[in-house]
Amino acid sequence: MSPRSAQGDASGMSSIDVKLEVIVIPVSDVDRAKAFYVRLGWRLDQTPPGIVQLTPHGSGCSVQFGPGLTSAAPGSAMAYLIVSDIEATHDALVSAGVEVGDIFHVSPDGPVDGLDPERRSYVSRATLRDPDGNTWLMQEITSRLPGRIEGGLTSFGSASDLASALKRAEAAHGEHEKRTGERDDNWPEWYAAYMVSEQSGAKPPE
Repeated sequence: MSPRSAQGDASGMSSIDVKLEVIVIPVSDVDRAKAFYVRLGWRLDQTPPGIVQLTPHGSGCSVQFGPGLTSAAPGSAMAYLIVSDIEATHDALVSAGVEVGDIFHVSPDGPVDGLDPERRSYVSRATLRDPDGNTWLMQEITSRLPGRIEGGLTSFGSASDLASALKRAEAAHGEHEKRTGERDDNWPEWYAAYMVSEQSGAKPPE
């Protein structure tokens, strides 16, 4: 295939909607894994016999496991879980009796204990493992890098996700009013522009 043909094929595919639906994870004990993920608060979905599927609250993608679904070794999977407030999520997991690693943040010199001092998006993390050792790296994301949301469209997976976005918009708007020295009667429009910019990676309103 010529470079031009490959480029043409890729261009045609870019207009086709493809959504990630399910990730299959390898487990050694289906009932034990099921109990673990239910304790995380993940929704148990209706499935054909022999398949267990659970979906994290607010997620469009589910996980599946069951006999014969994958030849991968139990505990070999690794994936990211995105949360809008890693501190609140960490506390909720601990309260539910789930073992979760301490919060840390990444730096040029490697991992550092504790939250990122500037609470930057993508930086604060914590590690969660299921009974087989499959690893889930929780990552706090409140503002997306440019180009991650097509066309500036936004969506919220749950009411709590939307509530967190509104709280961040409120705090940022308070700083905006301090800078301008006057009340902003058009705050709904400012909130909307700020929340869209967080998800699309666009420049936030000033």
